[in-house]
Amino acid sequence: MTSLVGTGVLLRFNLRRDRLMIPVWVAVNALMVLSMPNTLKNLYGTPAERADLVHQVAANASFRALIGPVFDTSVGALTAWRVGVYAGALAAAMSLMIVVRHTRDEEESGRHELVASGMVGRRASLTAALLAAGAANAVLALLVAAGLAGQGASGAVAFGLGLAAVGMVFATMAAIVAQLTESARLARGLTAGVLGAAFVLRAAGDSATDDGSSALTWISPLGWLENLRPYADERWWVLALFAAAVALQAGAAYELAGRRDVGMSFLPTRPGPASGRLGTAGALAWRLQRGAVAGWSIAFFVVGVVYGGLTDGVTNLVGDNENARKIFERMGGQSGLTDAFLASMIGMMGLIAALYVVSSVLRLYGEETSGRAEPVLANAVGRLRWACGHLTVAFGGAVLIMLLAGLGFIVGYGKEAGPILGACLVQVAAVWVIGGVAVLVYGLVPRAAMAAWGVAGAVLLIGWVGPALDAPQAVLDLSPFGHLPKLPGGGMEWGAVLVLMGLAVVLVAGGLAGLRRRDLTT
Repeated sequence: MTSLVGTGVLLRFNLRRDRLMIPVWVAVNALMVLSMPNTLKNLYGTPAERADLVHQVAANASFRALIGPVFDTSVGALTAWRVGVYAGALAAAMSLMIVVRHTRDEEESGRHELVASGMVGRRASLTAALLAAGAANAVLALLVAAGLAGQGASGAVAFGLGLAAVGMVFATMAAIVAQLTESARLARGLTAGVLGAAFVLRAAGDSATDDGSSALTWISPLGWLENLRPYADERWWVLALFAAAVALQAGAAYELAGRRDVGMSFLPTRPGPASGRLGTAGALAWRLQRGAVAGWSIAFFVVGVVYGGLTDGVTNLVGDNENARKIFERMGGQSGLTDAFLASMIGMMGLIAALYVVSSVLRLYGEETSGRAEPVLANAVGRLRWACGHLTVAFGGAVLIMLLAGLGFIVGYGKEAGPILGACLVQVAAVWVIGGVAVLVYGLVPRAAMAAWGVAGAVLLIGWVGPALDAPQAVLDLSPFGHLPKLPGGGMEWGAVLVLMGLAVVLVAGGLAGLRRRDLTT
């Protein structure tokens, strides 16, 4: 037990550090889930309408790949079907970020070595990180179970436990990867890659069968979540799969943690060339962020292909349901259903691109707090030059991934190449505003830099849930995405786009001015 000494203190410290990040992640996920029952009741108010939806999903392999199979016609079962996969993926992303932040990030920055020099056990840091992830997932499970209890207590508990279980599977997986790699960035990237592979395996399995029985579905933890079948004769024994995976992975992480030195890894970084090949701050920024840009680019292109392939079938899926048609039109503008669907899906891609730009901008904060920025700035590199290298990758990368998303839509849909590319590029104006907010907060108040994630999460929530709940226009206008023209199908509004781009420039300039005047790491 001496290896766990100090766990309680570290856990309280971790929760204090994450007092903004964890509530934002949990709130966004819980609100996404809890907003769905009322939306579904408005869309499919009668048993006949719900039965028709189930029939349409069972006959459409593309929609099963995107969302999963549906096992019952109740509102609870439709809620678990509609948001289950995505809520599970969000819980997994939250968990892996928490664990890597409090393990490998701490070692990479040197703070863990300082803490470990006191009366702290060898495995206390890892235990505290897993407990922090467990606390976040437990709160998510409680909120979901309490919020959905009106649809049926048994299904609500099953769904809440399933989401928390998915989160803990990826938390313990991240704990293993953090022992294997020497870089926090690589640890996050590898675990996120496993999450992406889990989504692809589940999608491939669900497209092949309409009951979740494919072997590919069972390989994926996201497939386990849907096969738990909340509100459809719950399979409680599936939770044993989650428990076994968490126990095995946690055991492996603890064993690895006890066999290596602090700051080291089992897969050490290869030494670089004897002479430097990076002559500019921009080249260094690109070298540091090129992996993330490549990953986001591939993901956006693939998702664009998938959404594009669904476009022709959206008319059949919506059918005569006027409420569903109104939601698509509210998200995508008052145009034909196909154009409205394209506009709404492209808008969702823009909202997700805001997460990319925030993560890329905050790489500046990571470089500063880890001490890596100081030796760079000690040479003939000014602060603005150093920052602009990373901001070029962040804002230019946003353009690239939206362009690739548009190409994916064109490949999947095969029509309207020009309008689709234009619709994707218009999203960049709002994405840049969110990036500008991140720059402003980092430049002026670096200690609150993580609050930029809260801004991105709030915008994502407004754009995702607001139209479905028929939120007032004043609420939708709080997001910069609410001021964009609804393309394709709507009219181009250059004034709104130019205003947003001007606002982004002002925000970035303010952030850079603050960075130039303040002390580093303060």
